[in-house]
Amino acid sequence: MSHLAVVKLRAAFPALRESGDKKPFIYFDGPGGTQMAQQSIDGMMAYITGGMANLHGAFPTSVSTDNLLLEGRKAVADLLHCAPEEVAFGQNMTTLAFSVARSLGSFISSDDEVVVTEMDHRANVDPWVTLAKDKGATVRFIELNTDTYTLNLDKLDELITEKTKLVAVGMSSNVTGTVTDVKRVIARAKEVNAIVVLDAVHAVPHLPIDFQELGCDILFCSTYKFFGPHIGIAVIAASLFEKLQVYKLAPAPQQIPDKLETGTQNHEAIAGLIGAITFIEQLGEGDSRRARLKSGMQRIEEHEQELTARMDSFLRQVPGLKLYRAAEGTYKTPTFAFTLPGIKAREVSSWFAEHYNMCIADGHFYASTMADKLGVNPMGGWVRIGLAPYNTMEEVELFEQGLQEFIRTRVRQ
Repeated sequence: MSHLAVVKLRAAFPALRESGDKKPFIYFDGPGGTQMAQQSIDGMMAYITGGMANLHGAFPTSVSTDNLLLEGRKAVADLLHCAPEEVAFGQNMTTLAFSVARSLGSFISSDDEVVVTEMDHRANVDPWVTLAKDKGATVRFIELNTDTYTLNLDKLDELITEKTKLVAVGMSSNVTGTVTDVKRVIARAKEVNAIVVLDAVHAVPHLPIDFQELGCDILFCSTYKFFGPHIGIAVIAASLFEKLQVYKLAPAPQQIPDKLETGTQNHEAIAGLIGAITFIEQLGEGDSRRARLKSGMQRIEEHEQELTARMDSFLRQVPGLKLYRAAEGTYKTPTFAFTLPGIKAREVSSWFAEHYNMCIADGHFYASTMADKLGVNPMGGWVRIGLAPYNTMEEVELFEQGLQEFIRTRVRQ
C-alpha cells in the first residue's frame, strides 16, 4: 500500500486525528480491539438518530430494523463466504460460544471426547471443556510446541478418534500470531464425523476467510477486532444449526438464525458492523461485494506484512529480548509477544504510554494455558505489539527508538 493510500486509510479513523495541541495515541493494540472506522460510526449514528425500534412491528422504523438485521447478515455472509441464514449475532464471541456449547449438549455423552488446544484463547476452550464436564466426557488437548510456538499436529490421528465428537481450534493466536493449519485439523475431524469449531476472532482482521471452503461447522468472530463496535458473530452451518436445541423463550422464533439470538439485539452495533464491512469493501476492487472484500483484505494483509517484516527483524536483534514468535516459513499475523529479562510486562507498557503516547498491551491475553507452559506469568505475562492497517512504518520506527531508549534507561538504573 502506497504512502498516500495509508494516509487516506488513516483519515477514516477519527481516533487517529490530531485535536488542537493534543497528539493522537499510537495504537499498537489491534489484537485487543481496533479503532472504529468513520463508516461504522456513521452507520450507528444514522440508526440512532433516524429512529430506533424493535423488530417485527408494522411501523416504518421497526420494518427498517428488520431490514437492518437482514443486511447485516448479508454483509457478514459476503465477508466470510457463508449463507446469510447461517449468521447469528450476540453480545460477544465468549457469550455466543457458551450458548452454542449449551445447545450442543444432546450431541455429547459420557463416552465421548472433546478436543481443544493449549494455544487458544480460553473463549475457545472453556465453553467446550464446560460442556464436556457437564456431560461426563473426556477432554484432550492438542499440545503446544514450546520451541516453535505452533501446535503439534503430528499426533492428530491419536488425538482425534472415533470417540471425538467436537474439535475446537483457533485459526490464529492472539499472542504469537501463529496461523494454524486448520484445514489439516478439519480434515481429520471430518474423518470421524466430529463437529469443528473455529475461533476466527484474531484471524478475520488480517486474513481473507472462506467459511464454505474451510468446511468447518461453527466459526466465531467479533466486529470490534475489525474496525467496528463490540458485537459477536457466530456462523453455523445450516445443517447443524437446524438441529441445535437452543435455550430460548418459548414464544421466540424457532427458525435459524433467529433462535440463537435470545432477547433484543444490539441493533445500533449491527448498523456499525455494516459500516465496518463497508470500510473494508472500499479498500478493494471487483464486480461484487464479496470480490471487493477479498481484494480489500488482501491489501490490508500486504500492508501489514511490510510492517511485520521490519518489526520482526528488529525484535529478533534486541539483546536479551525473548520473542515468542514462530520462525520464518510459518504463516503469522502481525502480532508480536515478547519479554525482557527481569522486567515486568506492565512496566514496559506503562513506560511507552507515558513517554511515547503508545498503546501497547501486556498480560496473558486469556491464552492462559500457553502462558503457563511458557512460564511468563511471573513477569506479568507478555508485552504485545499488534499491528493494524492504519499503522505506519514511521510508527514502527518510533517504537524501535522507544524500546532502545527504554532498555538504555533500565541499564543505567
